[in-house]
Amino acid sequence: MKKKIGVFMVIAAMLITVIGCGSNNAGGGSNTGNAANQGNAEAGAPADTSKESYKVAISQIVEHPSLDATREGFLAALKDAGIVEGENLKLDYNNAQGDPTNNLTIAQKIAGVKYDLVLGIATPPAQALVGQVKNSPILFASVTDPLDAKLVDNLEKPGGNVSGASDTNPEAIVKLMDFIAENFKEVKAVGVVINQGEPNAVIMADHAEKALEKHGIKLIKAPVTNTSEVKQAAESLVGRADALYTTLDNTVVEAVSTVIQIANEHDIPFFSSDRDTVEKGAFATVGFKYYDHGYQVGEMAVEVLKEGKKVGDMPVTFPDKLDLILNLKAAAEQGIEVTDAMKDLVNDKENNLLE
Repeated sequence: MKKKIGVFMVIAAMLITVIGCGSNNAGGGSNTGNAANQGNAEAGAPADTSKESYKVAISQIVEHPSLDATREGFLAALKDAGIVEGENLKLDYNNAQGDPTNNLTIAQKIAGVKYDLVLGIATPPAQALVGQVKNSPILFASVTDPLDAKLVDNLEKPGGNVSGASDTNPEAIVKLMDFIAENFKEVKAVGVVINQGEPNAVIMADHAEKALEKHGIKLIKAPVTNTSEVKQAAESLVGRADALYTTLDNTVVEAVSTVIQIANEHDIPFFSSDRDTVEKGAFATVGFKYYDHGYQVGEMAVEVLKEGKKVGDMPVTFPDKLDLILNLKAAAEQGIEVTDAMKDLVNDKENNLLE
């Protein structure tokens, strides 16, 4: 498949306008209603900054590079602030192993203990924590749309006992789709393997579809319900899609090596929504380091634990250091000609041109 050089157009299209509702209510009711106004007064109160040790719980949906890097960045920020596991930090780490029912079980267990801080990594664990934990401040990370997920109902003033960081800058998807359209003129259809039960994946696929439509390119969806179906779904796109794309779909990311294998075997350019998948073998993304994302949430945690900030007063944050990231080895595997002009679109060549 022949590739042409194009110009990487920068399009600003930040929009966060979805109205949602959630609960962080003091009374411990259901996960409905206005989160900002029903926040738990006790959990939302300033932390005891005189503490000499801290108890922190983490709930993570599954282990994969992006989520693991998020957790590692979070803990690094704590460590840099003098909060160190085994010294003055007692860490309760929980992994749902990709089973949605485990998220609820873990959240119920965490709710039975008073922690100084609770972290939910990915949308399902965060939703379970917000629904169950009323006596501890909650931060979330690796969440695509906190409003649609009903984690908060106000990004600037979340209220209650919840805040955190989204891992999606809507500009990133638009920029990546523009890059495909500008540099791969022969691409008329992009295929995406998707678990439509994952809110993150659905929202991001919708953004991608709208961005591609502006270029006259179709998005073809190959649905899956679990990781064992990912390979077959990717194979079903061969011959129907000129390029492949993956969102921050935990089901797909966990089995992404099978998508990479198919892309390489059939010389199909494979684009990703995260840096870690590019490091693994996708060709390109517009993104950031998940370690930095986790560190950003860790800094919020330090403000709660050591500075006594009320978590509900802290605005939800978003990644702001976007760059084009190219995997040159993956390009060779997928029959892509990467020109010097294409490389020039990468701002941080030392870190984002992967050999």
